[in-house]
Amino acid sequence: MQTCTMLVLISIGIGALVGGAGVGGFFLPPALVMLTNVTIHQGMATSLFTFIFTGVVGAIYFHRKGSMAWPLVAPVCIGAGSTGFAGAWIGHQLSVSILSLVLAAVILSVGVYTLATAGKDETVRMPQSRRRQWLTLAAIGALTGFLSGLTGIGGPALSVPLMVLCGFSVLSAIGVGQLLQIVGALSGTIANLKHGSIDFGLAGFVTAFEVVGVLLGAFIIHRVDIALIKRLVGGLCLVAGFTFILRTL
Repeated sequence: MQTCTMLVLISIGIGALVGGAGVGGFFLPPALVMLTNVTIHQGMATSLFTFIFTGVVGAIYFHRKGSMAWPLVAPVCIGAGSTGFAGAWIGHQLSVSILSLVLAAVILSVGVYTLATAGKDETVRMPQSRRRQWLTLAAIGALTGFLSGLTGIGGPALSVPLMVLCGFSVLSAIGVGQLLQIVGALSGTIANLKHGSIDFGLAGFVTAFEVVGVLLGAFIIHRVDIALIKRLVGGLCLVAGFTFILRTL
């Protein structure tokens, strides 16, 4: 009963972070491994599957709020869709310890970046030509899709920091990230289905509460200081990353 309650609260919290800050999906794979009897491969595959549905809900909400930057969607999603399958396939070839350390490293990297840029306007100059901008966004999508498929984390956890770094607004980056996670999760899930590593019962339970969290987070992010959200997420990333490393070692 206690484990079930913790899983409910964590699912809502993760959903809120995904919908409200774009980052947060990296908490789900380690949470599933720690709280249930699934393996790291099952935890990552199950986590990735749930992000198909949270992405749909988040995208609809951001679109209705007018925060979806549709011109940016195509290149990012094309990039993610082309690499998600490869990331998931490679993930199944790696040992549990290596995969766990990769996940922890990604979590820590996002945490350090998020804390370092909270409250700052840290951007680089985007290419001026439409073609170069398209290629840059496609590259962001490709990197995000690959790492999302490899580790089972939600796409926005990686795409939002990269898009903000390239000068896009936080709300636009989070909105595009909602659609990105649908494409990346679908691509990676196709590979995971071949290995039968998705726990659909657990995925259904988690998704129901994640969706509640996504709506809550999306509601909050349109009304609060984004810098505060970034500091909170950054701190949680560092705690989660170091915890997962200690547990793996």
